[in-house]
Order: sequence, then structure tokens, then C-alpha cells
Amino acid sequence: MYKIYVENIRCYSYHGCLEEETVIGGNYVVDVVIDLENPKLSGNDDLNETIDYCDVTNVVKEVMKTPKKLIETVSEAICDKILDLSGNIQRAEVSLTKIKPPIDGDVEKVKVVIAKER
Repeated sequence: MYKIYVENIRCYSYHGCLEEETVIGGNYVVDVVIDLENPKLSGNDDLNETIDYCDVTNVVKEVMKTPKKLIETVSEAICDKILDLSGNIQRAEVSLTKIKPPIDGDVEKVKVVIAKER
């Protein structure tokens, strides 16, 4: 089993429950962890037998374009699309961090982590 990390994917998006969040937007960081099971990959140097990191990044960027109220919903959508990339993906974990959320108080960030298995 291979564990593949694609980390610190930075996005500017318009998610949130408050109207100003959907207008002003904010900074987000997404981390993806993939458990890949493919016996053909062992000793093989063929990109087709693994996951293209660009595909993972593109999934994140594409999903982050569509505003949602909850980062939980966004995280789940990313996770589902990552699993759709290959039948060899056994598990996908997505961590979505919202930087400087509009919360009363001094809060640096909020984070949601979701994992899905086949």
C-alpha cells in the first residue's frame, strides 16, 4: 500500500455562511492523503500505475471554485472526486483549512478533515 501526500494546495475561494464571505472570499489550504493499492506499481516507473499529483491538485482547484456554505460539504466533494480518479485508490483523506475565518475572537484558522474508503 502506498500513501501519497499532496499538501498545502492553496486556494482563494468564496465559501461561507455569511454573505460577505461569498463576496470577499478568503484563503484556504487543502491537504490530500491517498492510500493507493496497485501491485503493478512495485518496481515499476510508469506514471499510469500511480496517481498523477497534477490530477489531484486540479480536482481540488475545480471543487474549490464552487461556493458552498460549509467547508464540510466542500471537503466531502473533494474526497469523492479523488476516489473517482482511480479504482486503485483505497482511501482518500482531505483536510481543508480556512485561514482567518470571520469568527468573533482571535482565531487563526478552522479545519475540517474527512476520510472515505472504498
